[in-house]
Amino acid sequence: MKINLDPKWQAILTDEIQKPYFHELMKNVDEEYKLHTCYPPNELIFAAFNYCSFKEVKVVIIGQDPYHGKGEANGLAFSVNDGVRIPPSLRNIFREISDELETLFLPSSGNLESWAKQGVLLLNASLTVREDTPNSHKHLKWNVFTDAVIQKISEGKEQVVFLLWGNFAHKKGLKIDRSKHLVLESGHPSPMSANQGKWFGNKHFSKTNSYLKASGKTEIDWIFNNGSLF
Repeated sequence: MKINLDPKWQAILTDEIQKPYFHELMKNVDEEYKLHTCYPPNELIFAAFNYCSFKEVKVVIIGQDPYHGKGEANGLAFSVNDGVRIPPSLRNIFREISDELETLFLPSSGNLESWAKQGVLLLNASLTVREDTPNSHKHLKWNVFTDAVIQKISEGKEQVVFLLWGNFAHKKGLKIDRSKHLVLESGHPSPMSANQGKWFGNKHFSKTNSYLKASGKTEIDWIFNNGSLF
């Protein structure tokens, strides 16, 4: 399988990519895509890295695995392609942004490319999934690779904001050096968690920008150009 990964990321992850488990991972992913319908499309598996270079990473948002419905996943955690109905978790994310910014934010698309281009690494723990079967590629050792990515960012950069939503993401955060990065944790934005009071009001987006500003970095514009503001 061809690894469509940004060359600079490849250089940073070269040791990891050369390990036996990664070769086995790529072999198994290739076989899955040949035998089953899988998402995202092959060329978008590493899209999160190709939209957001290592140098530009300011924020890391960790998801579990891609959306598993036809035409939804675009390689960015929590993001869907233009024209796809905005999933419930993402609607709750947008609602929290709207509440924090005290404005009505009504995006017409759930495509988060604009965040990625500003330095938000939208990283799923597993980068692929079988159609209609959530978490179906967990056994392929994607977790080993994405743990290594998180560790590389933690060790190689400073003052990055890590947004960990839900128990799964909290566990992924164990490799983060919290003495030089900001780690914000809350419940998952899924309806079940949000309705239990574990998501709304976390103010992660405003806290992120306050930290970035204090660190001398450009804040993230969370509002899409295709959103409605009143």
